[in-house]
Amino acid sequence: MPHLFSPFTLRSVTLHNRIGVSPMCQYSAINGVPNEWHSVHLGSRAVGGAGLIIAEATGVEAQGRITLGCTGLWNDSQTEAWQRIVAFGRAQGAVMGVQLGHAGRKASTLKPWEGNASVSPEQGGYESIGPSALAFSPNLATPRAMTLADIQRVQNAFCQAAVRAMGAGFQVIELHAAHGYLLHSFLSPLSNQRADAYGGSFDNRTRLLREIVQQVRHVIPDAMPLLVRLSCSDWVEDGWTLDESIVLARLLQAEGVDLIDCSSGGTAPNVKIPVGPGYQVPFAAAIRREAGIATAAVGLITEPMQANDIISNGTADLAFLARELLRDPYWPHHAAKTLGQPVFAPVQYGRAF
Repeated sequence: MPHLFSPFTLRSVTLHNRIGVSPMCQYSAINGVPNEWHSVHLGSRAVGGAGLIIAEATGVEAQGRITLGCTGLWNDSQTEAWQRIVAFGRAQGAVMGVQLGHAGRKASTLKPWEGNASVSPEQGGYESIGPSALAFSPNLATPRAMTLADIQRVQNAFCQAAVRAMGAGFQVIELHAAHGYLLHSFLSPLSNQRADAYGGSFDNRTRLLREIVQQVRHVIPDAMPLLVRLSCSDWVEDGWTLDESIVLARLLQAEGVDLIDCSSGGTAPNVKIPVGPGYQVPFAAAIRREAGIATAAVGLITEPMQANDIISNGTADLAFLARELLRDPYWPHHAAKTLGQPVFAPVQYGRAF
């Protein structure tokens, strides 16, 4: 059976293990341009032995950033800055990916350590947009309901960002349709109350994501893997559900998506989520089983045996770690030692093993 340190292939890309660095916002860019912080942050995880590294949620347009400190891929200076970071990660044997997203009604907010509120245009922020004029919470601004022209512009922005991602050297693209950001907010009836072709029925609410997948798949090579991160449940009655995620996963696979990154929540504030070790892993298992598509499990995966069991039991194809890899960028090395597997380390570190 496969295990945590067995290779895994998506289209033309082969990971040397099943450990993925989940995209984690660093809120440290200037004008969307990544810098030395991102180089060290992502480079350390590549040296640390992760098979796949997905760079943080990266705005496809300036007003698509969560905060003023979030990275982007809408101009040449951003593409050029990513090139050096991506090249270093690839040189260490990691497969480098990027998560393309649009913050939607959660855009233009303070950095987490600065508070929980919107940044107004008068304060240097920007207008937030969404499927409907519904604020995420009392602390955040009410978004402007998107017009059809807005929808077309955002679709084009995703395609252009995908082209720039290739220019930066990224090998994998993930579309961010989770955590209450723009694409997820179209999926969920909690945030989408439109009465046109992009609201109401399941087909209409999923239309924007499906169209973006089709368009991005058209502009990237057949050999390039395309992932989608879903919030598989809103954890709220009358919200987006696992059953809907399963149906959507089947549709996305037919459009050329290779793997579903299975997360949850983010559309409604103050939701009671049964957080615990591996609490989202059942979503990955259900989508893998019922939709017949590869999945990544994420959410409080911290122990080597826990991660290994997820793979060896056929629960998911990849184990994505986030906070644990913030605490320990060399977790893959320690996990290999625990599981009795060879350590994948740079030659410069060979004497340590």
